[in-house]
Amino acid sequence: MTPELVSLADIEAARERLRSVVRTTPIEPCRPLSAKLGGPAWLKCENLQRAGSYKVRGAYVRISRLSEQERARGVVAASAGNHAQGVALAAGLCKTKATVFMPVGAPLPKVAATKGYGARVEFAGNTVDEALVAAQEFAERTGAVFIHPFDHPDVIAGQGTVGLEILEQRPDVQTIITGIGGGGLISGLAVAAKALRPDITVIGVQAAGAAAVPPALRAGRPVRLPSIATIADGIAVGRCGDLTFSHISKLVDEVVTVTDEEISRALLMLLERGKMVAEPAGAVGVAALLAGRVQVKTPVVAVVSGGNIDPLLLLRVIEHGLSAAGRYLHVNVRCADRPGQLAALLSLIADQRANVLDVAHQRHDPRLHFGEVEVELSVETRGAEHSDQLVTALRAAGYQVDVDTPFA
Repeated sequence: MTPELVSLADIEAARERLRSVVRTTPIEPCRPLSAKLGGPAWLKCENLQRAGSYKVRGAYVRISRLSEQERARGVVAASAGNHAQGVALAAGLCKTKATVFMPVGAPLPKVAATKGYGARVEFAGNTVDEALVAAQEFAERTGAVFIHPFDHPDVIAGQGTVGLEILEQRPDVQTIITGIGGGGLISGLAVAAKALRPDITVIGVQAAGAAAVPPALRAGRPVRLPSIATIADGIAVGRCGDLTFSHISKLVDEVVTVTDEEISRALLMLLERGKMVAEPAGAVGVAALLAGRVQVKTPVVAVVSGGNIDPLLLLRVIEHGLSAAGRYLHVNVRCADRPGQLAALLSLIADQRANVLDVAHQRHDPRLHFGEVEVELSVETRGAEHSDQLVTALRAAGYQVDVDTPFA
């Protein structure tokens, strides 16, 4: 039996419920995307939402509609971070206690923020799917109400309010693109968009290492991935929901995937050019546009769905993005182990206007000949063409050069 879809009326009712709870997040122009696409491109900044993502919208609608008896039993959820924070905040606003199950490897800032909003955090499994099982078992054991991260009509209706805002802020929009994890956001967004503007194209984006929707569309039903591997922990979901699958299959025009390298490049662009901090899951729509994964009609709005990123991951992502963009090189250079050789090597790099970040010597590798030393260099360049020029200059000077990209 096909589940009944959420209606526009459901989303409009959710918006009334959320008026004093969430902020209407801004839409900002994105010049790099506009230049690439040849038309206006805008960013819907849900990374600036309360608790750092759109998730509080659906969580609050779901919890606020519980009866007093249900709230007295408390609520339980499972999440890698954003739904956890949304549930914790919403539970506090609705004066009910929350328990959240998170994967063992959940980012520490997300764990701390969830606790900071008043929820009790339990760790279970290594994935969101495993944490979901633990949360459902807890609900059955204690009577707490399970707040699903995506597969519930109230949650989908709450997330759909993002679509209403986009249409009011950019009534000329032709394409809306956003990430897909379990599918709650794109389901609600697509309902609002297609009901009010049937001509709008709605595109979903998944991380290539956690892309459960494309095989589900081919099979005609949700399927579970055997494994997940992506930096985009916020959308690392191994199976979309039954209800969200019904929405996606009927209302979403296209679903594409992006690699972690493409996500890193998008995060770097948002940080460097847009002055905007986003998490990997929040930037997949931008990544798809930058990488040319889709051909879109403009004006286009990309939803930046969250900004809760671990600073250590942000550092790695910056390095990864620099490497993917050809601006961060790691080279191993063999030269004679004599005084002055390192100075000569560094002078050559300086002449090429590249910036040396780190230097390390290796003398004990059995592959080295007697009297040779390998110098490991981390170098910042102006881009791929500059990197190629540097490597060419080193080899022309007689150095044996091996190029590595350690963050790829």
